[in-house]
Amino acid sequence: MHQNASTFLENSEKKATNLSHRQTINYNIGKYNTAVKAGKQQFADLNTARERAKNIKWRALENLDKHLEEFETHFTRRGGKVIWAENAQQVLDEILAICEAKQCKSIVKSKSMATEEVHLNHFLAEHNIACVETDLGEYIQQLDNEPPYHIVTPAMHKSKEDVARLFADKLGTPPNLTPQELTMVAREKLRQRYLEAEIGITGANFIIADIGGVAVTENEGNARLSTAFPKTHIVLVGIEKMLPSINDLALFWPLLATYGTGQQVTVYNSIFSGPRQENEIDGPEEMYVILMDNGRTNILEDTEARESLYCIRCGSCLNACPVYKNIGGHSYGTTYSGPIGSVITPHLQGMDNFMHLSYASSLCGNCTEVCPVRINIHELLLHNRHKAVEENYTSGGEKMSWFGWKQASLSRRMMNLVGGNTKNLFMKKFFAKAWGDNRELPVFAPKSFNQLWKERKK
Repeated sequence: MHQNASTFLENSEKKATNLSHRQTINYNIGKYNTAVKAGKQQFADLNTARERAKNIKWRALENLDKHLEEFETHFTRRGGKVIWAENAQQVLDEILAICEAKQCKSIVKSKSMATEEVHLNHFLAEHNIACVETDLGEYIQQLDNEPPYHIVTPAMHKSKEDVARLFADKLGTPPNLTPQELTMVAREKLRQRYLEAEIGITGANFIIADIGGVAVTENEGNARLSTAFPKTHIVLVGIEKMLPSINDLALFWPLLATYGTGQQVTVYNSIFSGPRQENEIDGPEEMYVILMDNGRTNILEDTEARESLYCIRCGSCLNACPVYKNIGGHSYGTTYSGPIGSVITPHLQGMDNFMHLSYASSLCGNCTEVCPVRINIHELLLHNRHKAVEENYTSGGEKMSWFGWKQASLSRRMMNLVGGNTKNLFMKKFFAKAWGDNRELPVFAPKSFNQLWKERKK
């Protein structure tokens, strides 16, 4: 078993038996479910909206090369600079080059899973550049030296008491502050950071081909502050975030807000289309957009897996997944957790290292049911499993075991060859560890139904 897989199983078992952890995330997901149910009421025909969104993303990806060039043309026309990055190292090298050119020592960063994907904060720290998270959830996680727990709500696994204790430990505040007071503390700490930073870094929810725009949606205003005060704005975005037209935002912004947080639309919605122009009074003097591949073209090449690139990072599949709700986000050991993370991570980081994630699912289909762009997530998990077998990432012992199981299952005579006691011994010897200490192994009856039926018919 690969080290990543064994670590995943160990971490999953610990979290699955941690009742306090489960209580916290189920409470937070319960609040999310209530909000989403109300948010969906804004759509006259939700299923049609979802189908239309899927078709738009299909069209965007089928013509991605043209849309990316169109985006670059419009964006550079307004003075912006586009950088194409094939992998994570190229992303880091380009950002470092910009920082060195600006003699940058301080960066403010709004919430961005793309920057988490390339481990930007750690890289910048190695080069003595302070990069401060400005999203409240991300700020909490940074204080605790933890990666985001969830795509949308980075600190979902923490209770308000946990956050109060963390602030008391790291910032010296009283240990019994309310959520409102904790927010004010974070605001006070971050305001000075905005003024000091030479560079602001954001991700992008969408990039828009026909205007060369970068669309960012948020609830705290930190992304706007991260782009308004620093003289340089860097956007790191995956190439799959493309939308063909600005008109598509009329559908995608409400859809993302509803499925992400249960809102009709998020509080702040911004479109950045370049650096400050001559007739403008605010905005950065320079703006860079780094278009990141980092394995996405591997998914694009796979005609079945390509559908996973429709994802708008709303997190709804995580909230619906019974596995995620038991083991939590950190157990996956990857940037993208939950069902969609289990689909894309093996393609982004290697099937040999992460094929085990495709098996971290009951295949109940709830993830597919709740996806706002109708990605067939559970079918893509099966596709990954097939791919792992076809590419010989499974061991010889596993193949032999499944072959033997198949042959026995297809033959009633072989299934009845041994009695229930022997089958129970076999289960204890070969399946007890995988089954776990917290579940009872199934017990075979002394005789099968087939045997009992034959005896009755005599």
